[in-house]
This record gives sequence, structure tokens and C-alpha cells, in this order.
Amino acid sequence: MMELEEIVRGESTVLFAARSDGIIVGLLTLATFRIPTGVRAWIEDVVVDDRARGRGVGEALNRAALAEAHRRGAKTVDLTSRPSREAANRLYQRIGFVRRDTNVYRYEL
Repeated sequence: MMELEEIVRGESTVLFAARSDGIIVGLLTLATFRIPTGVRAWIEDVVVDDRARGRGVGEALNRAALAEAHRRGAKTVDLTSRPSREAANRLYQRIGFVRRDTNVYRYEL
């Protein structure tokens, strides 16, 4: 719970929640940050309840995050998605995300 509190209270993060009949059916985290070339944004941890999939929850969460990133002055919004998440990848492409030809590296600390 402490992590969620940090996200909600943080100036550089926004937690979006989608509800259906008062029950949370989806979450998305938007992080914004400044680098020398401008403000950038990153979408993380998009989760939609299995029973709510195919009902526009993921799209609504992403569109809300894109609007907030724009409001915050972000020049770009990035996200990653495993190739096996075919429906999610179709959604991202349908709403305007473009697959980049790049390598993503991670260093574990």
C-alpha cells in the first residue's frame, strides 16, 4: 500500500483507476520527467481485470494518460508491451502508438 501512496502523492506520477459499478477494474501509472530535450512521459503497469477486458477499459485509461501527459507538456509518451500480449499491442497501435525499432536494456540494482 505504501507504493500506491507514493504514486498518488508524487508530483511526477499519476495513478489512473477505471471503475465499473464502483469496483476498480483497471489501473495505469503515468510517469513524467524532464530531460534536456523536454518533458517525456512513460506509461507503466497497465492492468485490466480479465472480466472487464474488451469493454474499452484499457483504451479509456490510455487516453486519459495521454491527455494528462499532453497537459503536463510531454513531447512523447512511451510504453513497452510483451509481444505475447496481442490484444494490448493491437490497442496501442490503434490509438496511435508506433512500434519503435530500438533495444530496451535494463540494469538490475
